[in-house]
Amino acid sequence: MDRMKEKRKGKARIGVFSVGYDVYWAQFPGLLEELLAKEEMFIRKFPQNEVDIIRFGMIDSPAVAYKKVKEIIAANLDFLFCDMLTYATSGTFGVIAASVRCPIVLVALQPLKAMDYKQASTYMQLVNDDICALPEFTGVASRLGRPIPETIIGTLHDDEMVDNEIYEYCRIANVLHGLRNAQLGHIGHPLNSMLDMNTDPTMLTTFFGSHVIFYEPNELQRHMKSLTDEEIKEKEKQILQFFDTPEPVSDPISMKLSDEDLCVAAKASLALDKFVNSNNLTGLAYYFDGAENSSIRQLMTNLIVGNSLLTARHIPMCGESDLKTLIALMIMDRMGIGGSFAEFHPVDFTDGFVLVGHDGPHNISIAEGKPVLRSLKKYHGKPGNGAGVEFKIKEGPITLLSINSTYDGKFKFIIAEGESVSGPIPPTGNTNTRGFFQPDVRTFLKRWVNEAPTHHFALGIGHHAATLAKLAKYLNLEYKIIPTD
Repeated sequence: MDRMKEKRKGKARIGVFSVGYDVYWAQFPGLLEELLAKEEMFIRKFPQNEVDIIRFGMIDSPAVAYKKVKEIIAANLDFLFCDMLTYATSGTFGVIAASVRCPIVLVALQPLKAMDYKQASTYMQLVNDDICALPEFTGVASRLGRPIPETIIGTLHDDEMVDNEIYEYCRIANVLHGLRNAQLGHIGHPLNSMLDMNTDPTMLTTFFGSHVIFYEPNELQRHMKSLTDEEIKEKEKQILQFFDTPEPVSDPISMKLSDEDLCVAAKASLALDKFVNSNNLTGLAYYFDGAENSSIRQLMTNLIVGNSLLTARHIPMCGESDLKTLIALMIMDRMGIGGSFAEFHPVDFTDGFVLVGHDGPHNISIAEGKPVLRSLKKYHGKPGNGAGVEFKIKEGPITLLSINSTYDGKFKFIIAEGESVSGPIPPTGNTNTRGFFQPDVRTFLKRWVNEAPTHHFALGIGHHAATLAKLAKYLNLEYKIIPTD
């Protein structure tokens, strides 16, 4: 991972504490040591290279809990795991549940799949009593007016379901960390007629924790003016290594990539890199017309290639000034499933799919095959001309996430799962993917639009609706998964 990726992505701060009952230690010599060995095995299940683990040790009495809760709060955690090593009184948990504001997951992993009943002992039961206090803990959380924690229940060894659940929560923690620490740039304004693009940046801070910073186009242009010929040639070389540049096919507004458009794309990409780095941005939404034939217009309408390269490096970019979909793209990126700017294009009623894509910047890291660059004589519906990015998403399962504002000023997740299937796409210099959705394309589209999304959404690889639903709950947001039956 290069420095820019590492700097922008960061790692979630995940806390782990274990619970037990201090009365047991004198009654059953060796029990505490065996339970702590269980905790060590649990810790090893975390993807250490993807999250930072902060350990708080054993909490076996309310007195210890009152001491530890200060450390837990001070650690500024994104997620907290409670390892239920044996039965523990809810006094070990209540003060933490009442005071901590990050999500908490209760983990009950017994070492034996089943007790040896003929050789069973109280000691053996206590070593495997991981689930015993779960209802006590969740009941107390409810009485405290706090969210009822999610639970992981299984065995400590060779339990794939447990390992998958831990990894899922780590991905959610990385999303929460990314959102809370995001610095999102915004240049320009939404298209005047796109009412669904209007967003209150303060509400983004309220619900996602992200900070939106407004910039003027000339701040980006300043970096373009300082470029050297050597930098430009090197960026052109990088672009040509990354993209194919085929001959045009059927669209009269597309051409083979011209030297002029390649040069402009390289300059804009370099300026964008410098702008993002100098302002320490984790994402950018933009739209700006500029005066006809002006250098500002040429720059602002030719960010497509540079944005696509940055999005593939975990710095999502969003055209048409769409801050809400920028958040959706960041969510998918931090989950590790891509996230490409998309909308619905024409339906194929013959074969039963809908084209899913967009003009402008995209996440080329999840492209099927090598992405294509074409020169476009015009950007349809927008000013300017230049290079356009064309590709389709990797074949296989896909997930859609639209984030819209609600009447009461909050946000809503609209989530769907489908399939990206092989087949030709229009050679128009834009992205398109053949999206198949259950139970059929017509029913799916009716259900989707009935949930009042924006016309944009983020498109990711794999099926992740359940994880996105959990994330929405942690963010205290409404969500809807489009049914497939």
